[in-house]
Amino acid sequence: MGNIAFLIIMIPISLLFTCLGIYAWRRKEPMWFFSGISVSTEEITDVPAYNKANGKLWIAYSLIFWISAICGFFKAGVGGIILIVGGLIGTIALPLIYNKIYNKYKK
Repeated sequence: MGNIAFLIIMIPISLLFTCLGIYAWRRKEPMWFFSGISVSTEEITDVPAYNKANGKLWIAYSLIFWISAICGFFKAGVGGIILIVGGLIGTIALPLIYNKIYNKYKK
């Protein structure tokens, strides 16, 4: 029963991050990262490439949650460990990688 509950919780979370990645990838204007801070078109040299890189970032982050969901279905403890470790590493890595993306494409 716990495995099903874990899956029911993890699938929407995984889907949310995947959809965020797809949204960023397809966006016509530059995708932002931090809440409350927008990125203008004038700041970015190649908006499609910048958004594609942002989309890849979020889709890669969603993989942690998808892997956790699948593993958690078979063994909730393993899924939880993957979620905690991967989530912590990802949370630290996301802004660092985003800053590299931003610096690569800023004017």
